[in-house]
Amino acid sequence: MIYRGRIENGMAVLEGDARPADGTIVDVVPVEPAAARDEADPLYRLLEFAVPTGIPDLAENLDHYLYGHPKVSDAGP
Repeated sequence: MIYRGRIENGMAVLEGDARPADGTIVDVVPVEPAAARDEADPLYRLLEFAVPTGIPDLAENLDHYLYGHPKVSDAGP
């Protein structure tokens, strides 16, 4: 189970009604603020590299454009 909280006056204060039993051994791992995590993630910046392709059916026929498979509309029943 993961508990969330914050350090106050040198003590870990858990959110909500979280009350692990006395003597429970825990690991305390600092969590970066969401904004700092997002900006460091390369996927967060992926839209910077997006360009218009002019291919109207790219999502539907991605395998055709990447690997030469028949287009979905050409595959037939």
